[in-house]
Amino acid sequence: EDLVLHGNVGCGKTHLAVAIGRLACLNNIPVRFFTASDLLMRLRRAKNDNRLDHELAAIGKARLVIIDEFGYMPIDEEGSRLLFQIISDSYETRSIIYTTNIEFSGWGRIPGDANMAAALIDRTVHHGRLIRFQGESYRSQHALMTK
Repeated sequence: EDLVLHGNVGCGKTHLAVAIGRLACLNNIPVRFFTASDLLMRLRRAKNDNRLDHELAAIGKARLVIIDEFGYMPIDEEGSRLLFQIISDSYETRSIIYTTNIEFSGWGRIPGDANMAAALIDRTVHHGRLIRFQGESYRSQHALMTK
């Protein structure tokens, strides 16, 4: 199953994703954690170095892939294809946790291609669950600058 942790900045999405990842590791489940931008940079470097297949295979060994900050930055066409390859290869073979502050209705602008976004959403909701986070940012509430 996939999991989408959606909500405002600072509400604990990444904290929960990391906790789930740690629990999986404690149960000998291979996990990979990436911010969306780091994952894209990693895949682009691998493609440029002619080792994309090796990188995809390495990521594919994980049974849980966590993609943090999904949708915070727009993705160009090449990045969209690379990211979609990870998501498509994971469909029904491994779980993905996404943390995002973007509603599904806004996912179309992430890959910049409405068809790709529809396919991504379709795969995610088929075996996925959504947890919504609400409230104020923990960091803002406990910021030293406001005391």
